[in-house]
Amino acid sequence: MYKFLMVLPLLAMTAPLQAKDAKDVLMPEDAESLAFQSAVGYADAVIAGDNVYLSGVIVTPEPGESDLKPAFTRAFDRIGRTLERAGVGWDDVVDLTSYHTDLQSSINEMVEVKNLYIKAPFPTWTAIGISALYEADGVVEIKIVAQRRGE
Repeated sequence: MYKFLMVLPLLAMTAPLQAKDAKDVLMPEDAESLAFQSAVGYADAVIAGDNVYLSGVIVTPEPGESDLKPAFTRAFDRIGRTLERAGVGWDDVVDLTSYHTDLQSSINEMVEVKNLYIKAPFPTWTAIGISALYEADGVVEIKIVAQRRGE
């Protein structure tokens, strides 16, 4: 009996704090993206308690663009719209992870654009070099976690 009483609190700590509710799952607003993400099976963001988890946004240059700044700007604008839909903003971002197919050639332009959106005090940031992204013409994928502030 004593062993059971010791294990019970541990089991309670491993139980999910709250199950996903459909209202806490943000899907794309445009029909084409909604159809794609529904078919593949992922959301723009999921709100879990005070945390907001955004799916990665892929930075893809358009034909004729000579640098990555416009592509980064499009990605950060999209992230900003998703944050807003989730009821948070750039000041609420606590973690940023970026995956780069060529880290050295993309990091400086990412920093330049990122710093237009994210100000001090800064979130954590991990930049990872990888071999490929889901979208063949993508060069970077940016993933964000934000935290809602207590009112």
